[in-house]
Amino acid sequence: MRILHTSDWHLGRIFHGVHLTDDQSYILDQFVKLVGDTRPDVILIAGDIYDRSVPPAEAVKLLDETLSSILLDFGVPIVMIAGNHDSPERLGFGTRLLARQGLHLIGQLQGLTPVVLHDSHGPVYFCPLPYAEPAVVREILADPEAVDQERAMYSLVNRTVKTLPPDARKVAIAHAFVAGGEASESERPLSVGGTGTVDASCFQPFHYTALGHLHQSQNNGDNIRYAGSLMKYSFSESAHTKSVTLTEMDGAGKTALEEICLTPRRDVRCLEGFIKDILTGPQNGESREDYLMVTLQDTEAVLDAIGKLREVYPNVLHIERPHLTSGGELRGPGGDHRRLSEIDLFSSFFEQVTGAPLDDGQAGAFTETVEGLYRKEREARP
Repeated sequence: MRILHTSDWHLGRIFHGVHLTDDQSYILDQFVKLVGDTRPDVILIAGDIYDRSVPPAEAVKLLDETLSSILLDFGVPIVMIAGNHDSPERLGFGTRLLARQGLHLIGQLQGLTPVVLHDSHGPVYFCPLPYAEPAVVREILADPEAVDQERAMYSLVNRTVKTLPPDARKVAIAHAFVAGGEASESERPLSVGGTGTVDASCFQPFHYTALGHLHQSQNNGDNIRYAGSLMKYSFSESAHTKSVTLTEMDGAGKTALEEICLTPRRDVRCLEGFIKDILTGPQNGESREDYLMVTLQDTEAVLDAIGKLREVYPNVLHIERPHLTSGGELRGPGGDHRRLSEIDLFSSFFEQVTGAPLDDGQAGAFTETVEGLYRKEREARP
């Protein structure tokens, strides 16, 4: 079985005020061509198809065009699940009708029936495990033990696997933060307060686990794989190489993985130096059109720095001036505020203002409030 695994397209993303639809269209054209070149037996898209629960019209159109090209031109079946950025109800619209055409959209937990595909060795069971909050798992699966992400995932896996033949080849498609994975700044936390990770042992029953959520392509064990995001969606990802994963599975369920790189229309890069040096332009053949964050080492004021930089690099999106801040670092009382979780940032702020540490009750109330805001954002309407 030849499996093409991708995730985290985040269609409709706005990056520092720039709508990325054209860039996403460019790289999805590459993806469609890759499907034609590699001829997989199935495509797995492991969540965060859209960047928000109510995507803009151009994002919906781009997804429709991409999936239509794959299905109509190549006839490759697609299994696609909802991530924490997606609306399960919207993504799963028309599921039963579309499944007849080879497009299997799984957003809600009521649709956890495995997708069965066959090769010369027999059936392979593709088990969708879309993102779901523990409270939803407790309600839908009637499992009071699903009190956090890990126990909710165990519940989903157990419910799915128990219906399958024990010796069958099984593939999981999941959207989760597996403990030990390398995160970046652009992933929205799955929960607040450190309860969002799941142990890799959750996926022990599967011969291959196709994961989404983390934007850096990486392995977490022998058969657990993050394909990574389609593009770089934050400057913390500037060193990433974006790719999709082509997996070959034999008759015994053993897998061989190949990482196939994607080339963006514009790269996301970080530059650091004195403005006079940066204004001399690219030194190693880099594109002037890339999306840039510039860290200036100048200690004196620079008049209209971003205007000057954009004469050479029109897509400078962010400037940092660390040497103009106290101590030369952009740091708050708890360290670099950009790398703190919500609860850590609030705890630091609370202690700085009140002089007393946040107690467990206050931390719990804050966590519940933030998770409620994330929930409302996912359910938001235009």
